[in-house]
Amino acid sequence: MKVIDLSMPLYTGMPVYDGDPQVTFDIVHTHETHSWELRQLSLGSHTGTHVDAFSHMHKGQATLDDMPLERFFGKAQAVTLHCDWPSNTGLLFVGDVGPGLAADIISRNPGFVGGNIHEDLERILLGQGIVTYTNLVNLELLPLGTAFMFYGLPLKIHAGDGSPIRAIAILPGQQEDTGS
Repeated sequence: MKVIDLSMPLYTGMPVYDGDPQVTFDIVHTHETHSWELRQLSLGSHTGTHVDAFSHMHKGQATLDDMPLERFFGKAQAVTLHCDWPSNTGLLFVGDVGPGLAADIISRNPGFVGGNIHEDLERILLGQGIVTYTNLVNLELLPLGTAFMFYGLPLKIHAGDGSPIRAIAILPGQQEDTGS
């Protein structure tokens, strides 16, 4: 098996969406002062690589803690605008994808969609009960047309509208020849 990290690093001063809170990580305790390290984190719920709850863009819809954990992982496939998309499989788009493809995406019944998703498409997908992942990186390292397991678990934020995540893809491994 091969694991590919699809998450961007989080750091003080990193770029954020216009109007979102700035990111700061402050060292509160050090080994020298307390014999351990501790940081205070300040960031928005849609910072870096993150997942969106349905409530993010639709008032009264499910928040992170309303959604079962099974919604945040599953079989996925990396796709482009110009390849066949599987049905009943998460779609991770390599390249930009806009709202004009909403009907095509919805017709494939993916449990989740990720990549560089236009805000209008994100709103449509969330309204249809499709989980969205934003700011995924290293998607070009995923083989097109090959199913893999995707994991993008949120923090357990009460009434959360979204959460930074550590997103990974686990690619199937080659069977080793054991000689038997």
